[in-house]
Amino acid sequence: MKRTIVTVALLMVVVFLMCACSPSMKAPGWENDSSMISDVNTGDNYQHEDVVENGFVSPLEQPSSYFSLDRNTANYSLMRRQINMGMKLNENSVRIEEWVNYFNYDYPRPTDDEALAVSGSLFDCPWNSDSKLMTIGVSAEEIQFGNKQNNIVFLIDTSGSMYGDDRLGLIQQAFTMLTESLGDEDYISIVTYASGTRIALDGARGTEKTRIANVIQDLEAGGSTNGAGGIELAYSEAEKYFVNGGNNRVILATDGDFNVGISNKNELKNFISEKRQSGIYLSVLGVGMYNTNDTTMKTLAENGNGNYAYLDSVAEARKVLVEELDGTFNVVAKDSKIGVEFNADVVDKYRLIGYETKMMSEDDFNDEKKDAGEIGSGHTVTAVYEVQLKEGATGNIATAEVRFKDPETEENKSVLKTFTTDELTATPNEDSVFIGCVVEFGLILRNSQYMGDANMASVITRLEELQCTTADGDPFKAEFLQIVVAAQGIYEGR
Repeated sequence: MKRTIVTVALLMVVVFLMCACSPSMKAPGWENDSSMISDVNTGDNYQHEDVVENGFVSPLEQPSSYFSLDRNTANYSLMRRQINMGMKLNENSVRIEEWVNYFNYDYPRPTDDEALAVSGSLFDCPWNSDSKLMTIGVSAEEIQFGNKQNNIVFLIDTSGSMYGDDRLGLIQQAFTMLTESLGDEDYISIVTYASGTRIALDGARGTEKTRIANVIQDLEAGGSTNGAGGIELAYSEAEKYFVNGGNNRVILATDGDFNVGISNKNELKNFISEKRQSGIYLSVLGVGMYNTNDTTMKTLAENGNGNYAYLDSVAEARKVLVEELDGTFNVVAKDSKIGVEFNADVVDKYRLIGYETKMMSEDDFNDEKKDAGEIGSGHTVTAVYEVQLKEGATGNIATAEVRFKDPETEENKSVLKTFTTDELTATPNEDSVFIGCVVEFGLILRNSQYMGDANMASVITRLEELQCTTADGDPFKAEFLQIVVAAQGIYEGR
């Protein structure tokens, strides 16, 4: 009998040790979480919306394409974290436009008090000798962060799934950094949610930075995830201190794992769409891995007139909430969308690269009430088409029209750019070359059927020729070269 008890005890110890050593071990409070994905080798390490690539179409059959424009970048930093952890990506998770839009480009800036300017380039496609790449670059006017009074609610997920330095711990550092940038007249509230919801800080002023930081640092993770209840309370708090003409915003920090309240994607979309009518924007900061719900966070940001970033490090938090604070908080173009019409006399076929989850119909593009993306102060947004021209044809290739609303007056505006064969160059500028590298890398990692001759060695060579080093002055582009080299080791065994 004693021997049996000892054997059972030993087996229990072995099982415990196996669980403790497992990379998918649950943190405290995850007892009710059934959504965690544990296969780290295939890239299935967070919940995402599958991306179905846009194919080539003839302008005779479909002369125009329409889609929503925004500056979401979460998919890039999610990719970076996976590569840095030695993982391969799920091919269907890649949103190439978010990789391209992670970086800033030297596009011509708006003039004459315009909110947006449109430019572009046309050059040989690096991975397909039969194609050209046409880039459409949108740049936004710059507005200083301190020009408006801010009313900000930090909505923080403190459920059990947020346990850890890369989750709640990282969010605490991020919001503490942001607090230092706030003005004396700003309102700051903190709402938390787990099994229940609470107001941890009610309408503090920007002069109370130490108090705000202390409340943030005292937060602890535990319990289930009543995300919908937290969002509702946060909007109520933002309405309480609403600043007319100011920046009224809820910043949700979460892994997106809602298991109490509204969890259905369509219900969440409808819920948050109703809330955006209040004039309060919703931005989303995602964290974590394995149980992280990218789909939920993307849905909330896109329907809440806000942006979506994924924080994989303190450096990324600093980029989003300090270095790019003007763009993160100050929207200059609301409900931004683009329509591109191709000339069938010159273009044989074309393909939009990326934006698959943001496509619109012509009716939606023409509907002034249709919700679309937001573009922040100083941001650049890029779209890339792979275009095949008819042999010997010259003239207009396409006309791009960006439509948007003034966020203050709701006035409808638009800007146009026409592309011609005269713009085709054999020596694209540095921005164009870099964009081509990012797109090619994305095609490789999603194992695209349109990748042609794409290969990582070619991407690395072109990046090195651009001198993408930290000495170049753009640490993010320098880091991208390091990521491609690391990915080559993972995917090609080097």
